[in-house]
Amino acid sequence: MDWSVRAAIWLIAVGVIAAVLYLLRDALTPFALALILWLAIDSLAAQLDKRIPYTPRWLALPIALVLVLGMVTLTGWVVAANLGGLAANFPLYETRLDRLIAELYVSLRLPGHPPTLANLIARMDPAAAAAQVAAGLQGLASYVAFILIYLAFLFPAAAMMPRKFNAMLGHGEARIAAREVMGRIHKSMERYLWVQTVVSLMITGLTYVTLMALGLQNALFWAFLIFFLNFIPTIGPTIAVVLVTLVAAVQFPTFEQIATVLVGVAIWPFLIGNLVLPRMASDSLNLSAVVMLLALSIWSAIWGLTGAFLAAPLTVMLMIVLAQFHSTRWIAILLSADGKPTPHSTDLSKSESGSN
Repeated sequence: MDWSVRAAIWLIAVGVIAAVLYLLRDALTPFALALILWLAIDSLAAQLDKRIPYTPRWLALPIALVLVLGMVTLTGWVVAANLGGLAANFPLYETRLDRLIAELYVSLRLPGHPPTLANLIARMDPAAAAAQVAAGLQGLASYVAFILIYLAFLFPAAAMMPRKFNAMLGHGEARIAAREVMGRIHKSMERYLWVQTVVSLMITGLTYVTLMALGLQNALFWAFLIFFLNFIPTIGPTIAVVLVTLVAAVQFPTFEQIATVLVGVAIWPFLIGNLVLPRMASDSLNLSAVVMLLALSIWSAIWGLTGAFLAAPLTVMLMIVLAQFHSTRWIAILLSADGKPTPHSTDLSKSESGSN
């Protein structure tokens, strides 16, 4: 087949897949998050079964389920509780923001009187804003409900998947190769979740202690926010640093205090990301930095915030699958950081031809 025809087919296929993912994002994003939650619970259950004596699989699974869902519930409680603290400190923030806006007007020599936060809020429609907030909360509740429903059905479905794969693939080298690919994907996703969770917990704990020592209000809320932003590759930690620094600019009156918060928040992702993460990550996330930024942009455009959180694992999964076929292995090599997307991988296309 001519290379131009092949390139056209590839472009059409990619466009169709992207369009389907975008059009079905309301149904696919909660399922994808439920799948990641199921993988985290299943991996934790496997670790409990292996590392804790006398813990059978049937007991490790509910323990892992309670731990993971308990952590999610704790996060929701912390966020809700600290939102009340943010609301209580709103008058202080309002005064400080009005002062910052006035100083900005003077420094930039802007015409007219500097607006106040109360003036800006008065220009908004309170009824429309309240309706948007209510609609957003209702949508969030439905989203969480769908995730939990999917998660409940994933456990019995996962128990039947080995039998289904055996029935679909039959016997021979194709079946062995396919099982190797699925095992490699499962291991990569498990490793990625473990590394990101441990690293995020380290950064969150150290940042929380730092913010408490510096006297930043609602430090626990910002620490939890940093934990989740660390799951967004590349730009997540940067967004966390910017947000906390802006909050410090609102709370503290001097530049020295703001700069101290900036350094205190930025130092831990830098140190852990350069000293600890490379030793832990190994080959679990073998993606180049440029590919990671591009994947983050594409998945965010298709699935929004959910796509940003899932950009890394979805791209790793895609790279592993593409590496198994001779015709698409070159794409996987381009996606990888070291040119080795799956060491010792088996070419499925050869296996399928051999089994026939």
